[in-house]
Amino acid sequence: MQASGVEVLEVTAPDKHDRRRRGKNDHFDAESAAHAAFAKRHTVTPRSRDGMVESLRVLRVCRKTAVQARRIALQMIQTTIVCAPDRLRDPLRQMTRMQLIRTLAAWRPDLTAYREVEEAYRISLKSLARRYLELHDEIADLDDMIEAIVKELAPELLEQTAIGLNSAAQLLLTAGDNPERLKSEASFAALCGVSPVPASSGKTIRHRLNRGGDRAANSAIHIIAIGRLRLDPRTQAYVAKRIAAGNSKLEAIRSLKRYIAREVFGIIMRRQKQINQSQIAA
Repeated sequence: MQASGVEVLEVTAPDKHDRRRRGKNDHFDAESAAHAAFAKRHTVTPRSRDGMVESLRVLRVCRKTAVQARRIALQMIQTTIVCAPDRLRDPLRQMTRMQLIRTLAAWRPDLTAYREVEEAYRISLKSLARRYLELHDEIADLDDMIEAIVKELAPELLEQTAIGLNSAAQLLLTAGDNPERLKSEASFAALCGVSPVPASSGKTIRHRLNRGGDRAANSAIHIIAIGRLRLDPRTQAYVAKRIAAGNSKLEAIRSLKRYIAREVFGIIMRRQKQINQSQIAA
């Protein structure tokens, strides 16, 4: 529908009052979503998913499952070694992780003697070690592809203090292939869950952390904030100033995350403008 020029809206939340009054089924939900889209309530423009950011998302999903499978393989290796006969277990105890993996992968067990306990352990450990190494190589290949896409999409993002490859990739995914759908840097901050939420009462004026938004993006910005708090003198001075003014450390970090979201949004939008101009020129 987007390719045909039809405006597509994503309804972000159901009408809780209507759901409580009428109940819930697929028909009621579809009708409620149609009314919300027509009235432009609780609606956003969805990500287009037709560019390199979508390629980045697919590769990161693949990488995530590979990392999980590698971790499971390592856990199975460690568990199997604990239960193995002493003659197999004792030489393996003092090895580092990769020494252990490569040693097990180099074993040559007798595949015809799988009925014997010791050989069955050797076969299993060799299989798990080879699986770990294959996944390790697969993850390294995916990392190279992800790094190449991130550097092409937003090289300036990686040049900033404490913004690593994974954090930059996640923030690009949150912005999407069409970041212009976000009306302002305040919209991006709300999407990342770092916009201040009023929590004032009477004469007490304060704000609290936003617990909504994209939690993966929120985690990426939090990692950047902690990294800058350790490495960046300007950030350290800013947090010290906020604490001296009476804010708690958590409140100072909340404010810092909001500034980081503003900086990241500016970089992404400038790069998007450059990409659009180069496409028009071509």
